Amino acid sequence: MIRPEIISQSPVFMGITEAEITRLFQQVHYQVKSYGKSDILVNAGELCDRLIVIQEGSVKAEMTDYSGKTIKIEDLEAPFPLATAFLFGKNNRFPVTVVANNEVRVVVIPKAEFVKLLQWNTVILNNYLNTISTRAQFLSQKLKFLSFKTIKQKIAHYLLEQAGDRLAVVELPQTQEQLAEMFGVTRPALARALGEMNQEQLIEVQRKSIRILNKERMNQLLNG
Repeated sequence: MIRPEIISQSPVFMGITEAEITRLFQQVHYQVKSYGKSDILVNAGELCDRLIVIQEGSVKAEMTDYSGKTIKIEDLEAPFPLATAFLFGKNNRFPVTVVANNEVRVVVIPKAEFVKLLQWNTVILNNYLNTISTRAQFLSQKLKFLSFKTIKQKIAHYLLEQAGDRLAVVELPQTQEQLAEMFGVTRPALARALGEMNQEQLIEVQRKSIRILNKERMNQLLNG
């Protein structure tokens, strides 16, 4: 069964009451599926013919680069939907492989049934369009990130993005191991690159905080 109190918090269904969600889902076909830790929910290249909303647990999206190395794109947890930007279009296939981080339960709505929801409720329609735009912007930034060849360039891009125009100190939300996985490198290689950037006085590493000492040189590093 769906959990309306969770689904109502999903970006696609935000603003819809729990009672309305229950009523709407009584009129469409859907499935609730469960997965164990490390189970694959979808494979990259698989036909994206249903909307999947995480109801419990979290998953990670992975992509294989040109060298065959697996790179974690991001973690997603309940109540987020998967691959909203790829449900429609000519080549509507999942761009990434999605793997369960823990015990996961998802709500699966076939594309034709989801179209009914879009037609019946303009709030869901607007939410979905906003979600698509947000995801497209995120994927655009991620592709830019993956285009950087060196670890230092990836670190510089990540820190500058986190810092924005005003901040000079970035509080890392991830461990070095998680960052290394996101960058598609080993933890020792990441630690070595951070150490070199620290010696070059580009940054100052203080445990979970990194102070950017020279934004101009960091930007030059990206263009080098």
